[in-house]
Amino acid sequence: MKCFIYLIMLILTSLLSSCASYPRLISLPFDPGGQSLNSPAAELTPQISGRYIAFSSDRRGTQDIYLFDLETKNLIDLPGLNSLDAIATYPSVDADGRHIVFAASRQGRTAIYIYDRETRQSRSLTAALLAEVRNPTISADGSRIAFESNAGGHWDILVYNQNGELLNR
Repeated sequence: MKCFIYLIMLILTSLLSSCASYPRLISLPFDPGGQSLNSPAAELTPQISGRYIAFSSDRRGTQDIYLFDLETKNLIDLPGLNSLDAIATYPSVDADGRHIVFAASRQGRTAIYIYDRETRQSRSLTAALLAEVRNPTISADGSRIAFESNAGGHWDILVYNQNGELLNR
């Protein structure tokens, strides 16, 4: 219940702060079957961009990434994104909802991945980086991905392009 309340507060705060001229309240659906934004499961690390909310949830027994469309008030199918052998966290979506970046842990190693909704493909951006990574975020236009890495022995922020090339040397 705490996660549900936190999610609603975060979404409303984000929406209200983006509407400087007037506050507005939105009503988001609850579905005990897990087919909507809110469910009985833990909805973690929500991030809003444009009309989309990306979040991770354990509603199907594994921690996966979900995308919710605020206009249609529906979850968007993400074929090819979630897998049974990974724990996915910290999603971030670009403004048009095409690209989602997230951290995923497989066999004890975490990497940053980018998912393209058009091609339905997910690929690692940090496969060649021998370091821990966490907390990815994508720019509104989808061209840059920033995340934390301890490659230098301490936590730094790295910025990559969509091809996995480091932009801030």
